[in-house]
Amino acid sequence: MESDTRPGPGGGLGQFLRSRRERLGPAAAGLPGEGRRRVPGLRRDEVAALSDISLSYYSRLEQGRELRPSPRVLEALACALQLGDEDRAELFRLARPDIRRTKSPSRVERVRPHLRQLIEDWIRTPAFIIGHAQDLLATNALADALYRDFALHDNVLRMLFLDPAAKSFYRSPEQARHRAVADLQLTAARTPQDPRTLELVGELSVRSGEFRALWACEYARVPPYDVKQIHHPVVGYLELRHEALNIRSVPGQQLIILQAEPGSPSAAGLALLSSLSAPEPPPQENPAHGS
Repeated sequence: MESDTRPGPGGGLGQFLRSRRERLGPAAAGLPGEGRRRVPGLRRDEVAALSDISLSYYSRLEQGRELRPSPRVLEALACALQLGDEDRAELFRLARPDIRRTKSPSRVERVRPHLRQLIEDWIRTPAFIIGHAQDLLATNALADALYRDFALHDNVLRMLFLDPAAKSFYRSPEQARHRAVADLQLTAARTPQDPRTLELVGELSVRSGEFRALWACEYARVPPYDVKQIHHPVVGYLELRHEALNIRSVPGQQLIILQAEPGSPSAAGLALLSSLSAPEPPPQENPAHGS
């Protein structure tokens, strides 16, 4: 009967890493064998090398002296130790509580009323406001109509990687995902211990292999915004220029605008979508008849 190697109630990240290191042999990790070993599985220096981190840093993780590993380090360790989905989720779960104890809780992001009113007044232009981790904070009616087939409406990355509608909505979903991941990497670099970013990276790393692969890539720069080519189930293909404007009064928030070329078929498609999604006027009461 195979023994359970899960860390006990008193264990933690260090015990978890040690147990997963000891059960992975050098041959399975692609390392040359060295005959008889004094310890089972991989050595600390081998895990550190496979994860591209220093031996001293990895040793501190196992010893419980390093309590703030970044999402990138966690992802590198998950790959080096060949963790499955459940173990990967456990790795991020064990790391996040330690991080949260050293940091303040996630801030609540709110959209200023005048900005919400601004985008609601744009009836021919889809627009929405996102937070620092690309959570959707406010949308106008045309943006809601544009993304109507998405079951998820809370976060750009969750929509791109976890919602099946993204595959048929974007002509090039890979390009949209590259852009979103690059933006999230910038956020993680600026605020490496932000609880919301860590939570999102942990969820997507467990649920999406494509996200894990993109997150492991190093981006020299964020790809430029360009024209989005999308397919809407009602009005057909649209070409919309994607603009992202930083909101200086609320650092971290961005105003996203999707514009069609004036006089183009895409502009006509947005106009049709706007008319179809416009709320119906309330019924007028019949004038009272004299008795």
